[in-house]
Amino acid sequence: MQIDILTLFPEIFSGPLGSSIVGRARKENLVQIHTVNLRDYTHDSRKTVDDKPYGGGPGMLMKVEPLFEAVHTLRRNESKVILTSPGGERFNQKLARELSKESHLIIICGHYEGVDERVKTFVDREISIGDFILTSGNLAAMVMTDAIVRLLPGALGDPQSDQEESFENGLLEYPQYTRPPVFNGMRVPDVLMSGDHQKIEKWRRAESLNRTLDKRPDLF
Repeated sequence: MQIDILTLFPEIFSGPLGSSIVGRARKENLVQIHTVNLRDYTHDSRKTVDDKPYGGGPGMLMKVEPLFEAVHTLRRNESKVILTSPGGERFNQKLARELSKESHLIIICGHYEGVDERVKTFVDREISIGDFILTSGNLAAMVMTDAIVRLLPGALGDPQSDQEESFENGLLEYPQYTRPPVFNGMRVPDVLMSGDHQKIEKWRRAESLNRTLDKRPDLF
């Protein structure tokens, strides 16, 4: 997979996307992630990427020309172009898994008050990571990239790891414990140390259901 991220601030991506699971996936060539500076697709001395909105109003809008030229240069037949936008469809685990099957993603990081509406004519999907406003789409692009890359075959050490996590089966994940068996009077549930895998599976399923009902009943 290849992911090209179009941004005004490419330098902020190196840390989050250069370590842990995503960093390892890049080193093992499971994914190629490139940050593209949109100012490289401007043609004036000031490298202008924004302008005032027609009709007035606060803030600035990202201009259509640099975005069009960048996408036109990078796009291939199999590419999917994503615009980070608070008005887009909600990003979730199902969508992350769907996008992880693509071979090439181009993610546009919105900024300022948004983008010129004409940008949306060459975008395949608009995606939001939640009902809140960020300074820019850079963090949203990082979140989506992390969620997508960890689903690539070989990205996780244990191929079963992603199958039992929250949202994979529509429920929150069950409680988990490790050593020591007792800490400050709090004990690990006996069933988890019983060695009876059938009982453990039954307990985990019940706990997952109870936790989802308590914390996220909307998932049912």
